Amino acid sequence: MAEPVDDALAELALVADLDHDRATRRGYPEAVYCEGKTPDQVRVVAAALRDRAAATDGAPPVALFTRASDEHARAVLDVLPDARWEPQARLLAWPPEPPAPTGGRVVVVAAGTSDLPVAHEAALTAGYLGRATDLVVDVGVAGLHRITRHLDTLRAARAVVVVAGMDGALPGVVAGLVAAPVVAVPTSVGYGAAFGGIAALLTMLNACAPGIGVVNIDNGYGAGHLAAQIAAP
Repeated sequence: MAEPVDDALAELALVADLDHDRATRRGYPEAVYCEGKTPDQVRVVAAALRDRAAATDGAPPVALFTRASDEHARAVLDVLPDARWEPQARLLAWPPEPPAPTGGRVVVVAAGTSDLPVAHEAALTAGYLGRATDLVVDVGVAGLHRITRHLDTLRAARAVVVVAGMDGALPGVVAGLVAAPVVAVPTSVGYGAAFGGIAALLTMLNACAPGIGVVNIDNGYGAGHLAAQIAAP
């Protein structure tokens, strides 16, 4: 009769080849992108992470499950019941408490309330990768006086993530006000001619202010990860 652990490994082999050594090799653990996976597949991955942590000494590295639906969240919580579930960001984190912050501060800026899901994903990612993180909300270019209220916070950051849809102009404004690198995140928020975020993406790529790097549309995880690396000790 096969051992249960052998059965679990065989089940995992049909779903994923987890990169358990990524945290040692790169300093940051692998994240699990849930979209496109079934809840059962995500459950298998979560169980493998749990079993790996149980077999090693010390605290397990942070595991992030991104772009998770409610069904994905239930599957993860079945095997990691203490995981933190943030439905607005569509993100789960395990262990639930982020590590003690080191390095510089990351400030995440959301142009509008509709950009908050992506902004929360970026902020949570940076926090769970070990950075102190602030979130500044609803400071889009329709009212430039709003962003100037937060200049002290922005200028204290080692890296700034700016999340914006519509015309996507806010990263260029912020980059003209701060010394830190700006990670720009276009979102799919906007009316028809926004083309699902392509208009914001092109604006950010064509920004005249130097020091801006642009990630993919709605990629809060990628932005938070990059900002955490920029702000590393």
